[in-house]
Amino acid sequence: MRNTIILTLLVSLISACRPSVTPDNDDALVSVHGYTLTKSEVEMVVPKNISSSDSMLIAESYIKKWVKDILTYEVARRNIGKDEEDINRLVEEYRRSLLRHRYQEHMVRSRLSAEIRENDKTAFYEENQQRFILDKNLIKGLFLKVPVDAPGLNDVRKWYKSETPEALENIEKYSIQNASIYDYFYDRWVDFDEILDKMPIHISNKGQYLKSNQSVEIADSIYCYFLNISEYILTGNIAPYEYAGLQIQDMIINKRKVDFLKDFEEGLYRDAVRNGDVVFLHESKIKQ
Repeated sequence: MRNTIILTLLVSLISACRPSVTPDNDDALVSVHGYTLTKSEVEMVVPKNISSSDSMLIAESYIKKWVKDILTYEVARRNIGKDEEDINRLVEEYRRSLLRHRYQEHMVRSRLSAEIRENDKTAFYEENQQRFILDKNLIKGLFLKVPVDAPGLNDVRKWYKSETPEALENIEKYSIQNASIYDYFYDRWVDFDEILDKMPIHISNKGQYLKSNQSVEIADSIYCYFLNISEYILTGNIAPYEYAGLQIQDMIINKRKVDFLKDFEEGLYRDAVRNGDVVFLHESKIKQ
C-alpha cells in the first residue's frame, strides 16, 4: 500500500520537481541538482496503520519540503559568496566537537564504570542520602492480569496473596497458559504508578492506600487484576540502595568526569609533543 502511494506521488510530482538527473537506482523517487530522495526514506516518515489518504498527505508534504530545502540550499550556496568559507569552518568545528564529545562520553562510561567498586557506591550513598529522597512510591510484590473467563480464578485468589514457594510456583505455571500479564517483583522495587497504569483504578491518596491495602483484586468487563504488595516505601523517604544503584553510579561518574578528561587530554598532549606529532613553528616555542 505505502509503495503504491509513493509511486503515485512520483507521477504527480515528477513534472513539478524537474530533476536534472534521473537516477538508475530503482529506489530513487525524486532527484534535484544531483541530490536524490528514495522511496525507502519517505516510507520511514509515513506512519503505519493509517488511511491511504493520510499517507498520501504526509508523503506529499515530506517530498515537497525536501525538494524546497534542496532548491533553497542551492540558491544559498551560489549566492553566499565569501561567507561560505566561514560556514564550512563552523561546520568542521561542530563536526570535530561532536566526534570528541561522542568519544569522550563512550570512554568515560566504559573506563570509569569499570573503576567504580561496590564500596565506592555504598560510601557515596551513605554520605549523600539526602540526594536520594523519593518523589514516587515504591513497592515490591506480584501483579496478574487474567481474563474474566479464565479457568481457576478461585485458585488464583488464594495463590496471589501467598508468598510461599508452592503458591508462587502455581501462579507461574498458571500464568503461562492464562495470564495476559504476569509481573513478579518481590525481588526488586518498582514505581507504584507503573503498576497502577495497568489497572482500571484511580487512587487519590496513594500513600494512605498503600498503608491500608496489601492484597488488591479488581475487575472490569474483560479482565481481573490481582496485586499483592509485600513491601512499600512512600514518597519523601530515602530511596533504598538497591533502587538508587544506577543513579549512584551516574553521580560518581559525573563527579570524576572532569578530572578524568583533564588528565586524559594532558596525557595526549604530552605524548604527542614527546613523539614529535606536534611541531611548534614559531621560534618562541610554548614551554612544555
